[in-house]
Amino acid sequence: MAPKGGEPPFIYYPEIRQGPPVPYRNEDQSIPAFRGTPLVIGAALIHSVGFVQSYFWRNAGFGIIRDIPDLDQYSARYDPTVIPVQSAESGLTAGASLPAPTARRRGDAGYYTSADYHALYKSGELTPTAVVESLIPLLRRDTQPTGKHSIAFLDCQIERARAAAAASTERYKNGQPLGPMDGIPVAVKDEVHMEGYRRTLGTKMDFTGSVTGTSWCVKKWEEAGAIIVGKTTMHELGLDTTNNNPNYGTPRNPHSPNYYCGGSSGGSGYAVSSGLVPIALGADGGGSIRIPSSFCGVWGLKPSHGRVSGSPTVSLASTVGVYGPIASNIDDLALAYRIMATPAPTAEDPQSALFPSPLSTLALHHPRKGQDKTIGIVRDWIDRAEPAVRSVFDRALAYYRQRAHVLTIMAEIASGLSPRQIRALTAPNKVLVTMGMYQISSQDFLASQRLRSLLMSHLAYLFHAHPGLLVLSPTTPIPGWKIAGGDADLARGVSDGKSSVRNMEYVWLANFTGCPAITCPAGYAEDNGTRVPVGLMAMGEWGTEEDLIDFARDGEGILDLPENKPATATPTEAGEQQVGLTIPCGVGSVWEDVMGNAGKLTSE
Repeated sequence: MAPKGGEPPFIYYPEIRQGPPVPYRNEDQSIPAFRGTPLVIGAALIHSVGFVQSYFWRNAGFGIIRDIPDLDQYSARYDPTVIPVQSAESGLTAGASLPAPTARRRGDAGYYTSADYHALYKSGELTPTAVVESLIPLLRRDTQPTGKHSIAFLDCQIERARAAAAASTERYKNGQPLGPMDGIPVAVKDEVHMEGYRRTLGTKMDFTGSVTGTSWCVKKWEEAGAIIVGKTTMHELGLDTTNNNPNYGTPRNPHSPNYYCGGSSGGSGYAVSSGLVPIALGADGGGSIRIPSSFCGVWGLKPSHGRVSGSPTVSLASTVGVYGPIASNIDDLALAYRIMATPAPTAEDPQSALFPSPLSTLALHHPRKGQDKTIGIVRDWIDRAEPAVRSVFDRALAYYRQRAHVLTIMAEIASGLSPRQIRALTAPNKVLVTMGMYQISSQDFLASQRLRSLLMSHLAYLFHAHPGLLVLSPTTPIPGWKIAGGDADLARGVSDGKSSVRNMEYVWLANFTGCPAITCPAGYAEDNGTRVPVGLMAMGEWGTEEDLIDFARDGEGILDLPENKPATATPTEAGEQQVGLTIPCGVGSVWEDVMGNAGKLTSE
């Protein structure tokens, strides 16, 4: 059905129905934080003793979902996929070409972009081979000492990267690059399958299975000429939002070394934020692209559910999880999305195959004029952000004016693990997965899917009443997540359910309902004397990724405001050892080092 006359019809569009008149209320969970020895003991008890599980389940308040008024009037919806169907005229634009990014580095402290690489490759000043040879020593775990940035990388298949770089170098030499992504170094989250790589999901186990090929979305990048320089680390099973990983190490935030990068795509967030690559792949089941993008001061896009195919990879949480890009600038975010969202063949992924090609969508896309843009804000919801975050949000909003989820994801991940595998997890995730396996009842799960139906119907009502509506919020209500326990937390992990749930306060809705959402750098907040990046998030109707990209591009100027300029600071000794950065906020100098070495290799 079509939500509004003249707009594209949809498959699986929810019933357009105004939600029940329930006043806004948000209850904080009472969940104690555990770390160190108490965490290990507590995890063992929760995993083994039923009444302890029940106590923490009730204490966390998950059972409240069944008490929501009018929930029984909605049928359960188990899949949030809503597919836009293009009109017949889209066939005329099926062969539309991919627009090349034009954005170049913004100032001395800015990130280098794919346009910078492309220009240097075409001029002959630099080659893809030289870039890869300069990056490899920084990423390798199999050398002594290990690379300076290897803590963010699970593995680097050196010969595979070298072969891709050599092929790209030859294409540029012959004046025949494949397109704007040819020769661009990118990183890929451990969650997807890649030929020659293990798939560990951040654990000490191997989840590669019988799959020998590469996930569709990554394959599209490779076919466009991108060079995969390595697989990035992630939070174990993607089950939290810090990226703390005692199994492989936890990369510290390049902007603020005493803070986490955010998760679960924290390795990819780090790779982009540190200046190693302009683009990385993330996966988002509960903010796992948007939270690290916000914490690390870069851009992230969570596409509509089902649009980007990871086939043959099966998502960790199939009804909420999606794959999407993290990038250092909006041009590269758009480039990466438009390539990776190419529909898969029906035989490989029948759901993705139903979506229109991003290029035909782009060819028919007409950016909305100012009067056609509607920004939706839930004031009581926004007011729950920390004051420092709210201040950044208000500045960004002023600039624009001038110009059940947790329960579902826990149940889905737990259903894919055996008791033996649960015992092999680190203590924090042993707690979460045990709760998901033994405490979520069928009534709880059914209530959650009815809640999904209610929310999707109400959003459909709002999108119908306000065409072009974008729901605005901070990406996360907290100004970064400090590594409170220092090295001890990094060695053993930490379980802080209250902070985890709070960190997902604004991101969960897009996952649960399948809507696309984008996060944009909006400035910096002060947290205990430390300046940390803060992101602004917009959520749109199903299939409106191009509207979100327009929105983000409109807001690029926010970063030029005087109060949003990065402060010059020399990293701490810990940060220097971890990141090796010495310019404002750690941005760009890694690329300078890489380019310096690569330039020598090219001239030689």
